[in-house]
Amino acid sequence: MVAITPHDDAAPRDDAAPRDDAVPWDDAVPWDDAVPTGAVPTGAVPTGAVPTGALPADAGPASGAVPARPRWPALAARALTWAGAFAGYGVAGATAAAADRLRRRAGSRAMSRQLARMCVRLGPTFVKGGQLLSTRKDLLPPHWCEALGQLHDRVDPMTAAQARAALAAAYPRGSHWPFAELDLTPVASGSIACVYRAVLHDGRTVAVKVRRPRIRDRMLADFALLGMGARVMQSMPGMRRVPARRMVDQLGFAVLRQLDLAAESAALTELRSNLTGLRYFRIPEPLTEVSADGVLVMEFVDGLGRFTPGEMNNEQRREVIRRVLHGTYQMLFLDGLVHCDMHPGNLYLTHGCEVVLLDAGFVVPLEPTVKRLFAEFFLNLSMGRGGECAENVLDSAEHVPADADTDAFRAGIVELVAYSTRKTAGEFRLAPFATRLFDLQRRCGIAAAPEFIFPLVSLLVLEGMINEFDIHIDFQAEAVPTLLTALRR
Repeated sequence: MVAITPHDDAAPRDDAAPRDDAVPWDDAVPWDDAVPTGAVPTGAVPTGAVPTGALPADAGPASGAVPARPRWPALAARALTWAGAFAGYGVAGATAAAADRLRRRAGSRAMSRQLARMCVRLGPTFVKGGQLLSTRKDLLPPHWCEALGQLHDRVDPMTAAQARAALAAAYPRGSHWPFAELDLTPVASGSIACVYRAVLHDGRTVAVKVRRPRIRDRMLADFALLGMGARVMQSMPGMRRVPARRMVDQLGFAVLRQLDLAAESAALTELRSNLTGLRYFRIPEPLTEVSADGVLVMEFVDGLGRFTPGEMNNEQRREVIRRVLHGTYQMLFLDGLVHCDMHPGNLYLTHGCEVVLLDAGFVVPLEPTVKRLFAEFFLNLSMGRGGECAENVLDSAEHVPADADTDAFRAGIVELVAYSTRKTAGEFRLAPFATRLFDLQRRCGIAAAPEFIFPLVSLLVLEGMINEFDIHIDFQAEAVPTLLTALRR
C-alpha cells in the first residue's frame, strides 16, 4: 500500500469566527430567526429522570417529515426574496467588477464573490447548488470554484443562543441530557446544521450535529418555486417531453431529506455495514441512544486533514483517488445506495491514510432495476459498446412514444460513446457527456428516467475532485472489476 501524507490543514474548522480568506458573508441577513437569549438557560439543559434510551433518533414530532406544500404567502415572500437577492447582488457584483477593472484587476473575481454571498443570502437550497458547482474546476475558472468552495464549511455558524434553543427543543425539560460537557463553539458549520464537540457521561468524545432552526419552510418554498419553473419549461415548444418537473420533485425530496437527521443516522449505519470490507474507508458511528429529533450524535473522528492533494506525489494522489472511486463504485453498482454529496466539505483524510466520509444527508437508494441498467450502461461505455449503451438508455426511459426517432437516437449514442471511450479523467468530461446524452433524448423524443440523475450527480461531484488529484487516471476502467461483480449477481 502506498504511504500517504495528506495536507496538514486541520479540518473541520476549529474556530467559530469566519476565516480571514473566507467570503465576507452578509451578517445583516441571518438564516435563522433570532432566539432571545433568555429563552434558554445559559448553562446546560436541565437533566431529568428519563433513561438514556428513551430518546431514539426517530423521536419527536414527524422527524424529517415536511408539509406537502408551502402556503401562498410563504411562496410570495420567498419569490420576493429571490428577486431582491438577484437584483441586489447583481448590481453589487457589477459595481465591484467595474471597480476591479478600474484597478486593473479581474472583474469576474468580484462577481464570483458576490455569487457566493448571494447563495448564502438565499439559504441552504442555493448553498447546495453552489457546493456542487465549486467541484467543477474543469468547467469554471479557478477563482469561481474557490469562492463557491467556501460554501462547503465556511457558512456562518448559528449563534450560541440559537444552538441552545435547538438543543433545548431536542432535549426538553424532563428528558435525559446526555452530555457531561458540550462546547458551543462549532467545529464545522454547514448550510443545514452545525457540528459541536461534546463529551458523554461515560467519557466518550462525540460530534453533535444540530439542525438549524426554521429552515424547513424556506427550503420547501424554494423547491415549490423551482417546480413552478419546471412546469413552465415543460410547456415550451421542444421541451414538453423533458421530465423537468419530476426531476425537481425527486431532487427536492433528496435534498429535503437532509433535514432529517434520523434518516442520516440510518444511512450512516447502512453505509458502515456496506463498506466494512474497505478498510481504508471510514464512516463515523452514529449513537442513536443519545441522539434526538434535530440532533445527531456521532463518534468524533480526530486528526483529520482536508481532502486536497497538498504535497502528495503522483503515486499518492492516484492511490487516494482509487480508494474513493472503489468505494463509490461499490455504493453505486453493488449496494445501490448512492451518496450524492462527496465534496471536499464531507470527505477528509486521516494521518493513517483512511478516507473519512463524515456526512450522509444526501444519500439515495436505487431501485434494483435502475441500479442494474446504470451498471450495464457504465460497463458498455467503458468498453466502447455504443449500441448496447443505446439499448440500456431505451430500456430505462420513462417513455418512448411510437413516433420517437429511435434509429437516430441509436446512431447518436454510438457516435457519443465512440468519442468518449477509453479516455482519462483529463480527456473525458461527464457534464458535457450528460448534456449531449439528454439533448439526444430530447431531440429524438425519448423521455429520460429521472432516477438516473442521482448516480450522475454522484459522479459529477467526484469528477471535479478526480481532475484535481490525477487527470491521467482512467476512472471508466477502474469501475470494470466492480461492474463485472455486480452484473454476475
